[in-house]
Amino acid sequence: MALSEGPEGFEVEYVDADGVRRRVGLAECWAEPFGRLPPVRTVRTYRGQKSVTRQYWAATTRGPLLVESHLERHHAMLLDFDPQVTGLAAQPFRLFWPTRRGRRGHVPDFFARRADGEGLVVDVRPDDRIEPDDAEAFAATARACELAGWRFSRVGAVDAVLLANVKWLAGYRHPRYDRPELRQSLLEVFAAPEALFAGVGRVGDRLEVLPVLYHLLWRQLIHVDLDKGMLGPDSMVGPAERVR
Repeated sequence: MALSEGPEGFEVEYVDADGVRRRVGLAECWAEPFGRLPPVRTVRTYRGQKSVTRQYWAATTRGPLLVESHLERHHAMLLDFDPQVTGLAAQPFRLFWPTRRGRRGHVPDFFARRADGEGLVVDVRPDDRIEPDDAEAFAATARACELAGWRFSRVGAVDAVLLANVKWLAGYRHPRYDRPELRQSLLEVFAAPEALFAGVGRVGDRLEVLPVLYHLLWRQLIHVDLDKGMLGPDSMVGPAERVR
């Protein structure tokens, strides 16, 4: 597939799979596996900083993602929770474009590769913290994504109920919570909607079975509405339409 760089003159700096730092035109790198590449920059901590720099362990890639705030961590977790996301990387590249003040650069927060092959570039910034320079950077990134055939999303605050529920399930995202013998029993019990604790009780001891159920809910092999109320014993759990 050929891609014209266009009059915008976009360039992309990134670190490839061999650890080599490259800076090329957008047309030369749109097919790179950005969902699996290392960060393009190093984020250093310093005394008195207001942001929170830490790592989030992603089940999608079974490796760490660099996040710089609680809000970035929340959105990393939501991307990780999405069953259609098959690749996920933080600080994936630095985009350059020409302006009247010279060339500007911007590093998006995340790149996600979806199961259908679509690329998704994500910037995390609350609505009330977007300055004019930020708006310019987001607009330029959106344009570059349009040229590359990717989708761009600028995200902010997360619904409190959804966030609380997904955070709870994220505690069970690691594969160690998957027990095949209990998994099959849970899939059979929740083949029709049933209250969470009632279904678990049909499988076995609650303390043994619940972690496996939460892991299956995280993987969305079993479905529960997470944005309609807090996850609890009476939550209606049932078959999932999408699996990964």
